[in-house]
Amino acid sequence: MKSILNIDGFSIKKTINIKGNLIDLSNPIIMGILNLTPDSFYDGDLFNNKKKALLKVGKMIDEGAGIIDVGGCSTRPGAEIINEEEEWNRVKDVIKSIRKSFPNIIISIDTFRSTIVKKSFDIGVDIINDVSGGSFDKKMFSIVGKLGLPYILMHSRGNPKSMKNLTSYDNLLEDITLYFAKKIELLKSNGVKDIIIDPGFGFAKTFDQNFTILNNLNYLTILDLPILVGISRKSFVQKKFNVSIEESLESSIKLNKIALENHASILRVHDVKETKIMLEEFLKNS
Repeated sequence: MKSILNIDGFSIKKTINIKGNLIDLSNPIIMGILNLTPDSFYDGDLFNNKKKALLKVGKMIDEGAGIIDVGGCSTRPGAEIINEEEEWNRVKDVIKSIRKSFPNIIISIDTFRSTIVKKSFDIGVDIINDVSGGSFDKKMFSIVGKLGLPYILMHSRGNPKSMKNLTSYDNLLEDITLYFAKKIELLKSNGVKDIIIDPGFGFAKTFDQNFTILNNLNYLTILDLPILVGISRKSFVQKKFNVSIEESLESSIKLNKIALENHASILRVHDVKETKIMLEEFLKNS
């Protein structure tokens, strides 16, 4: 593993380059979730409502979101994958409106399709968030490299239908780190310079595995890359604290604080205001 990871003298990268602008991650930032899918597990009521979506974006920015993550195709465990045309129709007008109304906000597109990446770039998207780690579309890495965009590399296995059965690991943390190391090498060979890693909570992970990763998140700093954590209101959070999805805000905040303590650079959340309050308190006491 050492020959791939090159662990000697590592330190966590503190900046990403977005279209020539260096974004400082020395203090963690919040990514607000904008779901444009009718079957989202939480907060999916923005589907096909551009005005409501834009109001939500404005609210999240006011509350402290530094990135808005727009998704039009649900990839949660068990989800049905829609076709490219439907995905694009869900996101295109909303992205255009966000870019026009909030010209300085960083926009991320949550997609696994390289064609959606290219179209999104053309209308102002800044970051690619790919839950498949390039495994669903073999052109993804080359397109991202050509466009010069930062890329969020998530760990997962299989697809939404099969991932629940793909949770066997020889050594969970080492296997995930090796997955990242190999993918990072491929990304760099395709010209991708700015990479953020996401351990993929809830994707091909058991309940216990999610918490093993969370409590040992700093293990991934060996890769010298910013770490994104997306645990907001997920089912394992509900199970851990024996709460419903509607009651899972406080629990999500508690776990996001653990992520910060273990060197997370970006928190992907539904509840920006409450996360921002926790983040400011965390930074004040750090």
